[in-house]
Formats: sequence, C-alpha cells, structure tokens
Amino acid sequence: MSDLSCRIASLHVHPVKSFAGVSPDEALLIETGLEFDRAWMVVDEKGEMLTQREQPRMALVQPRFRADDLVLRAPGMLALHLRLDAVEEATRARVWDDEVKAYDMGALAAQWISDFLGAKLRIVRFDPEQKRLADRRWTGDVQAETAFADGFPLLVAGTASLAEVNRRLAARGAPAVGIERFRPNLVLDGLEAFEEDHLDELAISTDEGPVRLRLVKPCVRCTIPDVDPASGERGHAVGDTLAAFRADARMGGGVTFGMNAVVLEGIEHVLRVGQAVQARVKF
Repeated sequence: MSDLSCRIASLHVHPVKSFAGVSPDEALLIETGLEFDRAWMVVDEKGEMLTQREQPRMALVQPRFRADDLVLRAPGMLALHLRLDAVEEATRARVWDDEVKAYDMGALAAQWISDFLGAKLRIVRFDPEQKRLADRRWTGDVQAETAFADGFPLLVAGTASLAEVNRRLAARGAPAVGIERFRPNLVLDGLEAFEEDHLDELAISTDEGPVRLRLVKPCVRCTIPDVDPASGERGHAVGDTLAAFRADARMGGGVTFGMNAVVLEGIEHVLRVGQAVQARVKF
C-alpha cells in the first residue's frame, strides 16, 4: 500500500432523496454520513420510496437550509417549509429491501409534493432511532449506518473522473455534465481519473480531530446521471458513455462511477472544502 495527497474539492448534501442537493462549505459527519443527507424521502401511499428513476422531475426540487427550516422550491410552486425540529405521526417506509421507522411530515407537505409530481405522495423523515446498516458483505466488521441513501453512508468521487467523462462526452458531440448528476457527498481534487477506484482509506485532519473513511464498494450507476437537473428530462448520453469504458468486473460488469464509503473514525467532526486528504492506495 502507498499514500497520496489530495483535497476536498466540494461537499454535497441531498436532504430529500432524489431532489437536488446543496453544496455547503462545511458539513458535520454523523453516524449515517453527512448531517441531513437523505434524511427525508418521498413515498407513495404504501410507503414505498420514489426516486428520479420513476419521476425524473424530482431533480427540479431545490432544497435550501434557512434558520430552522428546510425550504423546498419547485417550478410553479410556492415554497414549502419543513421544520428541522418537528415531525408528525410515526410511520414506516420502504427503501429498497429495508422497511424502516420514519415520521410523516404532514398533510401540507403531502399535498405539495402530490401537486408537483401529479400523484398521491407523502414526505417522510428517517427516524434517528432506526439502525439501518449497510451491507456487511462490503463493510466487513464495520457496522455502517445509513439513512435513506441507497445503501451506504457516503459516496466519494474525483474531479478528474468527471473530467474524463466530459472529455468522452465531448468526443461524442454531447454537452458536458456537472458532478451533481452523480450525487456524491465528497468530491476529491488531486487524483488521477478514477483513481478513487483503488483507494482503501481516506484520512482527514479536522479541527475536532481525525476523520477516517474506508472506500468499500464501487457505485453501480442507474439512469439518474442521465437526468438533466435543469429540465428534469432524461437522456442517454451519460449512460452510453459510461457503458463504453466503465464496466466493472468487481460488480459483474455493472457500470460504475464513484466509491461508496463508510466512517471508521470522526463522528461529530466537521468536514470542510479545501481540507487536505491523505489517501491510502490499495493494489
């Protein structure tokens, strides 16, 4: 194993699963990843999750944190304010194969999202007492908690990897895309293209002490990177481009971009854009 140096280029929090994200200058690391990441989710009348896979217009909903509220804005809609310190009745929700405890966010939130997406839907918040664990086949002896993320607390990607995708898109005559399409949490600068595929651990010195993250599983991509965040419409150029060179034998030929990560050390520490990262390379 060897070490290399890089830095945090950007941080990304997606408060409501499959809505747009926010890119703060700093974010608190908690048991389930970055604070407020995928803490809320849209569900149907049966409590089943809804994502951009079924409703690409979800990408148009813009969240912002303001004082004690999460404010959601969408085209043609008045802003919806969700209190950060308030929920309504307890309920249950299903995220992939996991049925978990959650809290309903009330009738106004349900009407708002139902009106925008044209279906009977509700917004729920993850119950912090719920222990939803990432797949131990990948995390080993680490009991990695996650909220409404697909499967792991954090997703790590590199700026050089995005640049390579955009180089290949340009060669196909397709426009460049932003990193938000891939919905990472930590974006690293200073790596070679797709060098994150071969990293074992990340060590970050914060004001509160050391943070250590382990990269455990390549992220197999679905159709979401092909959703244009500006229009909410789905294309195919990104998926076609990735399929041409990113089939990953570790994932049975699945097309991958980014690495899922778990927290080894550093809960309640603050990550900041620009922080130095020591990355351990595994061959």
